[in-house]
Amino acid sequence: MRDPGPICSGVSVYRLSDQRHSILESAVSQVHVTVSGKDKQSRDITLFLRRWLANPLQMGSIIPSSPRLGELIARQIDRQSNSFVLELGAGTGAITRSLINSGISPGRIAVVEIVPEMADHLQTKFPQTTVLQADAFNLPIELLKDTTTEIGTVICGIPLVLLSESRQRQFIQQVELVAPGRGFLLYTYCITSPLPYRTLGLEARRLAWTPLNFPPASIWHYCPKK
Repeated sequence: MRDPGPICSGVSVYRLSDQRHSILESAVSQVHVTVSGKDKQSRDITLFLRRWLANPLQMGSIIPSSPRLGELIARQIDRQSNSFVLELGAGTGAITRSLINSGISPGRIAVVEIVPEMADHLQTKFPQTTVLQADAFNLPIELLKDTTTEIGTVICGIPLVLLSESRQRQFIQQVELVAPGRGFLLYTYCITSPLPYRTLGLEARRLAWTPLNFPPASIWHYCPKK
């Protein structure tokens, strides 16, 4: 059986004209000045918007995930073991914050973020959490082994739906190296599966959906087919 194509909600990613990009960049700069020194959430949004302007495909959304989405993700974490939670593509830490607020020790969380500015932001924001500035498609396996014990849950905030099948396979292989057989949680703005899971040799299950996020989001669990 062939995989149906993904049906996604949300803001379309497109190439901005130089003029539109300049206007948006100026607006974000004004927001940055306005919120400077104010609440942390506003500064998170400003940083997120700046990174979205720099690379829309890398970000996937124009604003950080909502607390409601974070709560739903936190409910999927196995609390019975002392295993680590590995978050790939942590952004400004919206999901990380929800995990900690749900009772997961910050010392049991490791996050990987490819953007240096965001990785520095995460390290400042969560000093007790292991933050690695690295590529989720080329994970620092030995460093992860040195800083974590068993990884029980992998959370993905990377917009895999926008990537080629070969890149999706590369991501799955990396997850399998650090958390064999466990698969990963993927939050997405797609109504149907964002991944062609049959083609990729995966089992898939949609665990939750919330309209209280912009855009409305689903949480999927993918694991190697048994």
